Amino acid sequence: MVKPSRSYRVFQGINGVILTLVVVVTLYPFVNIIARSFSGERQIRSGEVTLWPKGFNLTTYEIVFSDSVFWRNYGNTVFYTAVSTAVAMVLTTCYAYVLSKRNLKGRGALVGIAVFTMFFTGGLIPNYVLITSLGLKNSVWAIAVPNAISVFNLLVMKAFFESLPDELEEAAEIDGLSTYGILLRIVLPLSKAVVATMVLFYSVSFWNSWFAAFLYMDKTELMPATVYLRNLLAGATGGGNAGATTEQGSQVAANIQAVTIVLTSLPILCVYPFVQRYFVSGVMLGAVKG
Repeated sequence: MVKPSRSYRVFQGINGVILTLVVVVTLYPFVNIIARSFSGERQIRSGEVTLWPKGFNLTTYEIVFSDSVFWRNYGNTVFYTAVSTAVAMVLTTCYAYVLSKRNLKGRGALVGIAVFTMFFTGGLIPNYVLITSLGLKNSVWAIAVPNAISVFNLLVMKAFFESLPDELEEAAEIDGLSTYGILLRIVLPLSKAVVATMVLFYSVSFWNSWFAAFLYMDKTELMPATVYLRNLLAGATGGGNAGATTEQGSQVAANIQAVTIVLTSLPILCVYPFVQRYFVSGVMLGAVKG
């Protein structure tokens, strides 16, 4: 075993210190937010809260959790995220697989069309008119369809599919598999890393999205939890605070931002560890050509 040189050990030490500082800088704001969400109004307003709750208080959580509308909206969020992610994955996977074929006629034009949409959109009003005229308002499709394909995700998947050996598909074709059979039985089983990564990207995007629902949903019972929390944060609706006392209202106003961040981030943080092992390989595979 070769003993590491002194310069390499110095590099490891400096690298460890820098990465530790990065971790601390990254975690501190989130830990502070969690502490604020459980702290009392006076301690929050006086700036006493750092990494540990002061004046432990659950008033805002109790008000939000006791509202049946919140739980209905939270269920909507789960449903919208699941459906939208499924639609996005089907369309993105099929489009990326097609673009990965170098002998495809018109391939450059299809790539150009996709890239064009990264820089130019139809605009808010034309999109609203289109969704309305198609009868998609007040449905999950108003959220899923307009955001079904992320061009960044599309290009990542395309690069990954291009990295797979052509001989695999040629052998499968000789064995009698159709194009869809090759995709489903050969390509996708070998692409678990990138598929898991794209599922994570899309699910986080749809989970945190609120503007599409805010724009296309007219009924409170159809809203996702992000819109409920946004309205509570902005004071636009009474929500669960309708019957709250002045003291409760002050407490809610003091830490509603922190509670909002915690409630919207927690589910994703719980899911992330299960897909994290695919994350790095899913992003890197296909990104570097040999």
